[in-house]
Amino acid sequence: MPRRKKPAAPAPKPAPKPVIGINGDFRGPKADNSLPALSWFNAGYFDTVTKGGGLPTLIPPMMDDEDLRQYLGMVDGIILSGGPLDLDPARQGVERHPATRTMPVRREDFDRRLATMAIEMKLPILAIGAGMQLLNVLMGGTLHQHLPEDNPTGLPHRDGCEANLRHLLEPVPGTRVEAAYGTGEIRVNSLHHMAVDAVAPEFVASAHAPDGIVEAIETQDEDWYCVGVQWHPENETASALDMQLIDGFLTACKESSPAVLPMSRGLRAAA
Repeated sequence: MPRRKKPAAPAPKPAPKPVIGINGDFRGPKADNSLPALSWFNAGYFDTVTKGGGLPTLIPPMMDDEDLRQYLGMVDGIILSGGPLDLDPARQGVERHPATRTMPVRREDFDRRLATMAIEMKLPILAIGAGMQLLNVLMGGTLHQHLPEDNPTGLPHRDGCEANLRHLLEPVPGTRVEAAYGTGEIRVNSLHHMAVDAVAPEFVASAHAPDGIVEAIETQDEDWYCVGVQWHPENETASALDMQLIDGFLTACKESSPAVLPMSRGLRAAA
């Protein structure tokens, strides 16, 4: 009698993908009620997360802190997105520059609450553009409000007529940014007129433009992935190298075990 073949062993289940929360943009209703309030998300954010092997989930500007805290308990990491509008300098005790175009109050309020909770929980964070600026402010740093005046001999960092503006920067040796991009100069897109001035005490600058402007910051805590970049790795003007930053973030999300911690370090969510 022929021997019976042993049943094939079941294929191993693939490891679960990390779930990444992404905050969206917000626009209030038109004064004449012709258009309702709207929240939306640039596709680049969730496309890069998907491409890197993560599962993006889009976080609307929730009003209730307990709902938000529960939501954050379901994700493995947070992307603090940027956008075309600015943080309100008045909330940092600075008079608004004429070039400032502030984001809606509901968005900035929500972004502050979201970032504060994510910091408390030590969730892995990748903060992009205005998200990086907010991260620095919440942790006690300051901002340049308008680079053409604050650094008049520096590089152009935004061009109203050129969407593909790029410039060089150099990662700081030994940082997570250098681990993502490698040593030496790299070229990134540039879409901003505000920037980090004084880096928050618990962070270090991890990349500079040739004119000295801080282009990336990251935590000094080796056990917590928290990186902010001024450029936009999710944008269609990004380079192939930028995907390495997304990959490094997603790897940290797979390895992280966040815990809820008490409020500390003088975070400024309510300012």
